[in-house]
Amino acid sequence: MQNEHDEMTTTGAGANLLPWMRALLTTTGARWQRLTETLPHELLTRIPAPGEWSAVDCLRHLLETERYVFPVRIRAFLAGQDIAAFDPDEDQTGQAQETPAQLAAAFASAREENLVLLARVTEADLDRTAKHSYHGLVTLREMLHEWAAHDLNHTIQAERALMQPFIAGCGPWRPDFAEHVVQSASR
Repeated sequence: MQNEHDEMTTTGAGANLLPWMRALLTTTGARWQRLTETLPHELLTRIPAPGEWSAVDCLRHLLETERYVFPVRIRAFLAGQDIAAFDPDEDQTGQAQETPAQLAAAFASAREENLVLLARVTEADLDRTAKHSYHGLVTLREMLHEWAAHDLNHTIQAERALMQPFIAGCGPWRPDFAEHVVQSASR
């Protein structure tokens, strides 16, 4: 048991990477659709602190990367091509006017397409390398780990944005949530 833990600590998901990736990535589209169908627009678009992203900003970013980053990178790895860095501050979608529900539907659709693409990746493909314009030589395995972590990171970021008005109003329980309070990006 210890050896398995040590391997996962140094190599990430290890032999479980592809099934864990598929399982994780399968949940995100439905989660966003449920949030955007249920939560009020004002809560979804509320900026948690100056310079920080709202939940919808996180969703918009996830949609951009779902369209313009991860499928492009997988195809590049499989074709033996290099990959470029992505600037999250550069709007790729042109969908600033879309409603949260429309963004969630577009994200869910793009995610389904990418799950089909991910299903083409085999264990043998995971050690393929590409030169990343910022990180240098990287493997497909590393990029897939990054994709899963990226997905969860922006989901957590969105949930923290949604938490802020509730944390602010919880009175004596506020200290219990200190690690979740979003500070201004200009700190």
